[in-house]
Amino acid sequence: MSGLPLIGSTDPWSGGEVTARLRCVLAPNPSPMTLDGTNTWVVGTGPYAVIDPGPDDAGHLAAVVAAAHGQIAQILLTHGHLDHSEGARALHDLSGAPVRALDPDHVLGGEGLIAGMVVAAGDVEVHVLATPGHTSDCLSFHVSDDGAILTGDTVLGRGTTVVAWPDGHLGDYLRSLHDLRRHAAESGATRLLPGHGPVLADPVNVIDAYLEHRRARLDQVRAVWDGGRRTPEDIVDEVYVDIADNVRAAALLSTRAQVAYLESGG
Repeated sequence: MSGLPLIGSTDPWSGGEVTARLRCVLAPNPSPMTLDGTNTWVVGTGPYAVIDPGPDDAGHLAAVVAAAHGQIAQILLTHGHLDHSEGARALHDLSGAPVRALDPDHVLGGEGLIAGMVVAAGDVEVHVLATPGHTSDCLSFHVSDDGAILTGDTVLGRGTTVVAWPDGHLGDYLRSLHDLRRHAAESGATRLLPGHGPVLADPVNVIDAYLEHRRARLDQVRAVWDGGRRTPEDIVDEVYVDIADNVRAAALLSTRAQVAYLESGG
């Protein structure tokens, strides 16, 4: 069974300034799962919010502090996966800034985050959006003055994301994509800033492509699933024929999430 078209740019991504108030410091952790590396976003004009400190890498964290001119007021997490959160404690120690997240286990020195909150980064407002599905604790952040939504792993700059079953759920993920699409359309957002890979223009069309990809992949899985008589491993072998061995485990996680969704009547 053939694969689906790639979403996003195939060009290498190295981070840098997107607007005067949005800068990506690319972490040195490239891999098949993290693409070019984790995007650490420095938001504001001072004091700054840092979104997803990335790995606990001294050189990377020093570059983040330098990009924020030593003025970090908030450290925000899109979710708790280590490639996004591992460096949070060290950055807190360097800056004194609180670490804020949906999952209380990742909160340090301040209050947690919930949907609907507005976090100040100097004169910039960061609006908190709930986007569970990749994991149960996923958040996205909207910087409305720049027309930008920072999506973490909910939408990537290249390819599509893993629904990290059993913590991640496909039903939640599909609802989050619909909610994110509606929010992007109603707010007039002009760009998505992902947790990995390049910036994406035209958010509504990108999210539509994500939804179509999920629909098409779910149809492929449903055809092979055969009412539960085929294992997730069998399904990966027949549906994900074009993937490399080093991302097979991720495909299996998403397949388990799709099977659970089908078993629930989805």
